[in-house]
Amino acid sequence: MTVTLGYGAQPRAAYAVDPNQTRERLFPEASSPTRTPFQRDRDRIIHSTAFRRLKHKTQVFVYHEGDHFRTRLTHTIEVSQIARSLARALRLDEDLAESLALSHDLGHTPFGHEGEDVMHECMADYGGFDHNAQSLRIVTDLERRYAQFDGLNLSWETLEGLVKHNGPLVDRDGRAIGKLATTGLPFAVTEYAKKQDLMLWSWPSAEAQVAAIADDIAYDAHDLDDGLRAGLLSFDAMDQVPLLHDILTEVDTLHPGLEDARRIHEMVRRCITRMVEDVISESIRRLENLAPSRVDEIRFASDAVIAFSGVMAKQEKELKTFLFSHLYRHPDVLEVRKRVAQVTRDLFAAYMDMPENMPGPWCDGVENSDMPTRARRVCDFIAGMTDRYAIDEHRRLFDDTPDLR
Repeated sequence: MTVTLGYGAQPRAAYAVDPNQTRERLFPEASSPTRTPFQRDRDRIIHSTAFRRLKHKTQVFVYHEGDHFRTRLTHTIEVSQIARSLARALRLDEDLAESLALSHDLGHTPFGHEGEDVMHECMADYGGFDHNAQSLRIVTDLERRYAQFDGLNLSWETLEGLVKHNGPLVDRDGRAIGKLATTGLPFAVTEYAKKQDLMLWSWPSAEAQVAAIADDIAYDAHDLDDGLRAGLLSFDAMDQVPLLHDILTEVDTLHPGLEDARRIHEMVRRCITRMVEDVISESIRRLENLAPSRVDEIRFASDAVIAFSGVMAKQEKELKTFLFSHLYRHPDVLEVRKRVAQVTRDLFAAYMDMPENMPGPWCDGVENSDMPTRARRVCDFIAGMTDRYAIDEHRRLFDDTPDLR
C-alpha cells in the first residue's frame, strides 16, 4: 500500500526523504497498511527499553536534585518538538525528523557527559566509547525484543541519520575525518559498517540535520532555564552575552518588574523562537542556492543545508561558551561530576574483575572471553544504567558510595 502524507498547502519538498522510496531495513519486513516506515521507526523507538531509561538519566542535574529539572527524556521530547516544527516549516518528512530526535540520546550513559567521558577513558584500550555510536549499537543489537532479529531493525534512513547527523564521518577513501581523524571511527560504527553501508562519507538527509540543530537549540535554551532555576546562573551574568542581553532588554521593556519565574520563561521562549526562525530563514536560503531536486543532492552537497546564519552561529557559540564556564564548570556541578565519575570508574573495575557481579544474561559466557569482549559487555551494561540504578549497584558492591547531594 502506498501511503501519501498530506501537508495541505505545503506539499513535501522534492529534496525531502520520501517514505515510499526508503532503502528498506537490514532484515526485510512486510510494509504496514497504516504507517509509513518512519512512523514505525518512531513507534519502535518510543516503545524501546532504552527510551524509557532516559527518564532517569542526567541532563545537567542528577535526578535527586529536583523534580522540575530536565532529564535526558524530557530533553529528548523537547528536541523532538523543535525538530518537527523545523521539518514542517521546511517541508521535510516530520516523522523521520521526529524518529531521529527521539533516538539521538539513547546511547547516553548515566550521569550525563561526565559518565560518557569516564566510560571513554575506561574503554581507551578497547575501542573507546561514544554515545552517538552507542545509540546505533542499541537500535541495531542491544535491544532484544523481536523474534526475527536483534535491535529494532529501523529503516536505512533512520540509521543513516542517527550515525552521522552531525555530518560525514569519513572521506570518500574511508579515512576518518574531523574529530575522528585522531581516534578513528567508534567501535559500534565500525562493526555495523560490516553489515550495511550507511554512506559514512556523505552528509545525511535534511531531516537528520534538522534533528541535530534542534538538539543544540533545546539544550542551549533549557540549560539556561535549569541553571537559572537552580540558582547557579544569574541575570546579571547573562546580560554580558549579546543574544541574551537583547532578549532581556526586550522582555524588560515589554514587562517591567516581571517576577523571576515569568522573566525566565519569557527569556527562554524568545531564545528558542529566535534560533528556530533563524534556522528556517538560513536553511531556506541555502536550499534555494543549492536547488536540490532529490534527497541525494542534499547528501552530496559540500556543506550542511540546515544551519544557523553567520550572525546567529556566532551568538550561539558565545552562549555555549557562557554555559560552559558559568554552568557546566560551576563548582557545585563540578563537585557532583567528580563523585559520579568515581561511581562509574568503580563499577567498571568491579565488573571487569568479577563479571559474575552483572546479572544474567549480561554475565553469560563473558568470564572466559578475551578482555576486549569482556570490556565491551561491561561497557554496554553500564551505559544502559539509569543514574539511580548505577548508584544502587555501587552501594551493593562497595562499602562506601559517594554522597551526590
